[in-house]
Parts: sequence; structure tokens; C-alpha cells
Amino acid sequence: MDMLIFDLDKSTAKPLYEQLYLGIKNAIIHNQIEVGMKLPSKKKLAEFLNISQTTIEIAYGQLVAEGYLISRPRVGYFVEEIDELPYIEKESLAIPVEKVAERSFQFDFHPGKIDTDSFPFSHWRKYAKDLYDSGSKDLLQIGEPQGEYALRTEIAKYLYQSRGIVCKPEQIVIGSGTEQLLPIILRLLENDSEFALENPGYSAIPRIELQNRAIPIPVDEDGLIVDELEKTNANVVYITPSHQFPTGAVLSATRRTQLLKWAIKDEKRYIIEDDYDSEFRHIGKPIPALHGMDQNNKVIYLSTFTKSLMPSLRVAYLVLPSTLVRKYKETFSYYSATVPRFDQHILANFMKDGYFSKHLNRMRKIYRKKHDKLTHTFETYYPNATITGDQAGMHILISVPLSKSEQELKQIAAANDIAIYPVTDYLLKPIDYPYPTFLFGFGGIPLDEIETGIHRLMECWGMAGPPSP
Repeated sequence: MDMLIFDLDKSTAKPLYEQLYLGIKNAIIHNQIEVGMKLPSKKKLAEFLNISQTTIEIAYGQLVAEGYLISRPRVGYFVEEIDELPYIEKESLAIPVEKVAERSFQFDFHPGKIDTDSFPFSHWRKYAKDLYDSGSKDLLQIGEPQGEYALRTEIAKYLYQSRGIVCKPEQIVIGSGTEQLLPIILRLLENDSEFALENPGYSAIPRIELQNRAIPIPVDEDGLIVDELEKTNANVVYITPSHQFPTGAVLSATRRTQLLKWAIKDEKRYIIEDDYDSEFRHIGKPIPALHGMDQNNKVIYLSTFTKSLMPSLRVAYLVLPSTLVRKYKETFSYYSATVPRFDQHILANFMKDGYFSKHLNRMRKIYRKKHDKLTHTFETYYPNATITGDQAGMHILISVPLSKSEQELKQIAAANDIAIYPVTDYLLKPIDYPYPTFLFGFGGIPLDEIETGIHRLMECWGMAGPPSP
């Protein structure tokens, strides 16, 4: 422990986690901490240095990422052996920083893009203008850690009406994205939890603390294969049941029941339900959330306003089972909400006055037209391509009977000013697909350009085009 006594200055602008990271890094480089030495646990070091566990967690995480430490699940953090580096003058590192412009494409089939032309700017501007006034000066202060009560109230009403979820505002936690909320969930669960993830699945999740301990579970046309989950030691499963990402499969009623039964067999088992784009279903009636079926406090519900409003808003939320609310308050009482209070109240007022529902209804019609245009184009002109996952959401999966690899086809498309996204980018464990398979997002492409974009793509790939007039 003596080796980890560092001079942390809380009065400087440099964050504490960066000071701690640099202190440990320099100690390792100068052999003040021996190779193989186990570092103190996050809890013990936080108590010793009188700083938060989150600060320790970020510092340790950066050291692991850079190869100075190695994390052994359920054991701890150990100093990794590193090669000695030659001394480099600092002046030689003064390289001019050039901003790399993000490439734009004429046709971008990214599954996360939305229809920006349809955003209700006038109404949003009105609520923003009304709030940014001296009458709202209280919003300049730090708000509630779980998020503004007004917004949590509106979310609770919306979830009851649209997803069949009965919850109280006290169960809701607001954060700036799934990536920010998931670590909170992990902290609430047991340290020895074993996590299961869908394969293929949401690409950001494995990079959030789970990369070394995620158990991949295959999916089929009925969603996650629960029988395979039951063969593992996992006690937490992350799932997208309403519209599996990226395959588009909807978890069947039988498997929903089976999954809930799996959860109640052990008090440490939980289901994390990511309901990221449940608002948009194109075939049949909306499917209730898994959380709405849960009678045993086993489902942690997670969703965002990314698809329903805009990705840049960075507002996500989770609904905790009542059994975890007290633990959350004890563990995160010192946290501050990561979403600006003004943004939260703009959204709350937007929802309260019914504009959010009106916007959703409008966007459902717009996205359904785009969805139908996309599927109709493939069915009419390219019947050899196989369509899957077309019941809901803002993308579908297309398999093309071509001999080239997905990466080769992606490069050919990019050379023709088209962005396309292989399903293999979302794999935790390799899967052999019969043909190259891609996600076709349609949210960000104008309706009258979808058919042209598909024809352009198929032409550069050498697939048969539209019949001659």
C-alpha cells in the first residue's frame, strides 16, 4: 500500500483520475512497483486516498488499456511486464494536430441515422426559448442525481401507455447514453456476476467492462436461444427482445416466458432489457416490453431517445427493479446527473404537452414508408437477395449471393460513395453466414433516394439490375 501513496492535488484543473493514472504509470516505468504485484482493490484504495471508487476505476481502466496492468476477473489488478522504451525528447512529440474530417457518403445505410428533415425544430425551439430565461435560474444549480423528477414522471407515463411498464419515477435513472448507464448497472450487481450477451449483438456493449467475461449466446429467427443460455453459468443476460440488434429478430412469446423463468431460479439472476427502438414496428401490433411481463423484479429496463428524437440529445434512461432502488441510492448518492438540466426540462415539457407522441406518430408513418420502399425494391428487382429482420426497427438485414467477402464488398461500395455495414462487425464469436450479410439502415436516407441508392449499390457489386423499360 505504501507504494501507492501519491500526491493528489484536488485544487488543480487536472482530474484526479489522470493524476492517479500518471502516478501509477510512472511508478511502474521506474520499477517502484514490481512486475506481478497485485494492486489494492478499488474500494480499499478509494478509502486510503479518500477519493471515489469511480476515480480508481477510470485510472485502472486506462492502465489496463495501455498494457501496464492486467485485470483478472474476480481476482484483481496486477502489474504487467513491459518492455523498456528508449528515452524520447518531449520536443520530438510536438506533432501538429490535424483535424481529420469524417467522410460523408452520397448514400449512407448506417442503422443509427435518423430522418433529420422531419425534426420539429419550431416546437423544440419554443420550449428552449421559454426555459433559457431568468425565471429558470434554479436550473443553473446541480439537480437530482437520478435526473429531473419532471422528466422521470413523463417517462413513467410514456412507458405505461406505450410499453405496458408500470413503474414509479423513483425507479428511473437518467443518463447520457447506454454507455454511461451500463456501468452503473454493473456496479449494482454482484462482483462475481457472469454476463451473457447476444451473438451477434450491440457492438458497444462488449467494450464496456465486459470484453473479458462475456458469454456469447446465439440467436435465431425467434431471438436469443434461451436453451443455450441455460447451459452456461451466466446470471445476467443483456438482451434486445423487441428488435434484436442487429438481426432484427423478435423474441417469441415462448422464449420470453422461458427467459423469465430462467431468471427466477436464482436470486442473483437479472435480465437487462435494451428496448432501444421499440417505437417503430412495421408488421403487426407493438409487442409489450419484457419488463411489463416481469412479476419478480428481475428485469432492468434500458432505453433511449436516440431513435425517437435525436442521437445528439444524449438522453437515455433505465428502470430499476424496486429491489435495486435502495442499493442505487446508497451507492450513487454522490453522483450528479450527466444530462444538462435545461435539456431534461425541454424534453419533459415537450412530452407533457403531447408533442413527443405526435412526433412519434408522424415518424412511424415516415419510417414505415421508407421501410416499405426498401423491402419493395429488393423484392422487385433483386429477388435473389434474402431479407430478414424486417418486422420492426430502422434497419433490415440483407444477404446477397456473391462470392466476394463482406469487407471486399464494403470497400467496393465505399469506392462508389456508398456506406454499408457488415453483420460480422457485430459478432462476439465468429459465425459462418452462407452469404455476405449487411445491415441496411433507412432512417437517414430520403424516401425518394432509397431505390436509387440500392440500384447504385447492386450495380457496383455486379448484381442484376432493374429490368429494361
